[in-house]
Amino acid sequence: MLPRPGERWTRFGARVANAFGIVLLLVVAIYILASLTSFDGWGGVALTTVAGTCAAVALVSADANPRTVAWATTAAVAAVILALVSALGRGATPMGLAALTVAVLLAVAAAEVLGTTLTEHTVGFRTILGAISVYVILGILFSFAYAGLDRLQSGSFFGTKTATGDFIFFSITTLTTTGYGNLVPAGQPGRMLSGLEMLIGQIFLVTLIAGLVSLWRPGTGGRRLKPKADASPRRGGISAPPAE
Repeated sequence: MLPRPGERWTRFGARVANAFGIVLLLVVAIYILASLTSFDGWGGVALTTVAGTCAAVALVSADANPRTVAWATTAAVAAVILALVSALGRGATPMGLAALTVAVLLAVAAAEVLGTTLTEHTVGFRTILGAISVYVILGILFSFAYAGLDRLQSGSFFGTKTATGDFIFFSITTLTTTGYGNLVPAGQPGRMLSGLEMLIGQIFLVTLIAGLVSLWRPGTGGRRLKPKADASPRRGGISAPPAE
C-alpha cells in the first residue's frame, strides 16, 4: 500500500491503520512464530507481545470504541508482564494467565473485525481480508487457550510432553477439521474446547467466507451486500441513446 499522489501522510497513516491487510500480516507472523517457538521462556514473551499488538491493531482497524482499544492495550501490556515474570523463573502459572489473557484479547478483536466486515455496504478486497483474518485469528486464539490450560492444569494438555509448534498445529488442524489424530486432548476442558473450535470453524467457513467470495467481483468496485432498488426502464419504454 503506497501513498496516493497528493495524499497527506496523516491521511495515508489513517488509511494504513484501517487496512485489514496489516492485521492479516500480523496474524501470519504469529502463526510462523508459534510454529517455530515454544510457548515458554522468552519465546512465550515474544508470542505474547506480537499477539497483543495484533489484537490492538485489529481493534483500531475495525474502528472499535476508544475505550475498548484502551482496555485491550492495557490487557496486552499486563499479559506481556506476566510472560516476563514467568520467563524470569517465576513458574508456569503467570505464562498460563498470559496465554488466556491473549486468547480473550484475540476473541474481542475477532468479534470487532467480524462486525465491521458484516456491516460493509460492498464486498471488496478489504472485506475479504477481514474475513480471512478473523478465520485465522480463531485458530490462533484457540492455540493460546490450549497453551494456557497446559500451563495451569495439573497434567499436560495432550497427556505427553509437548513439542515446539504442537498447540498451533493442533488448533489449525482442529479448526479445519483435518484431524490427523497424532495430537489429542487428554481430558476436559480441552476436549470441550476442541469440539467447539471444530463447530466454529465449519460454520464460519461454509457460511461467511463462501458467501463473501461468491459476492466479490474483482475490478468492479465490490458488490453490494444489500440489493439496490431496481432502476431499469419500464417495459415498452424507449431508452434514451447514450450521450456521445
